Amino acid sequence: MRKWVREVLHALEDGTPAELVAVTEASGSTPRGAGALMAVFPNGRALGTIGGGNVEYEAQQLAAELLERGGCALRRFYFVQGDDLGMVCGGDVTVRFQYLPAGDARVIAVLRDLMEASAGDLDTWLVLNLQEDAAVMGTADRNGPRHLDGPPEDLSALLQNRPALSGSWLTVPMVRAGRVYIFGGGHVSRALVPAAAAAGFRPVVYDDRPEFAGAALFPQAESVLTGDFTDIGRQIALTADDYVVIMTRGHQADYEVLTQTLRSGVKYLGCIGSKKKLALCRERLLAAGFTAEEYARVHAPIGLPIGAETPEEIAVSVTAQLIAVRAGLPEA
Repeated sequence: MRKWVREVLHALEDGTPAELVAVTEASGSTPRGAGALMAVFPNGRALGTIGGGNVEYEAQQLAAELLERGGCALRRFYFVQGDDLGMVCGGDVTVRFQYLPAGDARVIAVLRDLMEASAGDLDTWLVLNLQEDAAVMGTADRNGPRHLDGPPEDLSALLQNRPALSGSWLTVPMVRAGRVYIFGGGHVSRALVPAAAAAGFRPVVYDDRPEFAGAALFPQAESVLTGDFTDIGRQIALTADDYVVIMTRGHQADYEVLTQTLRSGVKYLGCIGSKKKLALCRERLLAAGFTAEEYARVHAPIGLPIGAETPEEIAVSVTAQLIAVRAGLPEA
């Protein structure tokens, strides 16, 4: 989302208006759900997606018309087999179109706020008022709203890990607190970093070998750290919003990282390895005083069971599991 916000912000600052296209509701089988965002510019360029296909094409055409006259609208599109849009998904979406004037001080302030938030570590939401006659937006975090006059009384209930709608207000999570700490800089880590970053996570790689912890090896990582696996706390302070992925080069390093993370309270803790290796690691941890309940928090084997074998396939499996945990799915 950072790239999307940055490009819309730069356009408005440079004197180019935009039409904000947001899915506010979705039912049935649809490509994207509520909270999907797209921006359409005067040259016809579209940034982001609300699901693709003919529905997105129709939305882009309407956005271009509204953009010319500075208009806002609320429309519903149906995904019904045999309809004139040629879609067969069998659902429908309600789409809000909001005109964003070039140089609008309040909208620019909101987008700048989101840019600043993306560099921090605090859950932050975009808050949209869906009234047809105005483009009203602001931001919010757990401390309250910003840039909003008369925010909804139930705003705190709308700050969820998914987009939420109440009356005329829509909240979209734009910045998520927490990082994915990946211990080990091997082949799977090199495949995992871009996959996780593409899904909106903030990867940090940690290895005790400088040649495996070079920034050039992980261009999509937020940072790359070198240090001893026996003392990760020297450089890392884990929080309840963080994710830990352990894929070091050997049993001993895995064990050292697990001893320091099992009781950290992180949102996710996963360790790669064979069943035999993981069983031995579990035995060592129990012998060291950790409980079976504590070890049960470890996702081991790591990732969702999709038959992954190659580093790239494992990266997809692990990223999918991270997404499921972030979404709060109980089976993850």
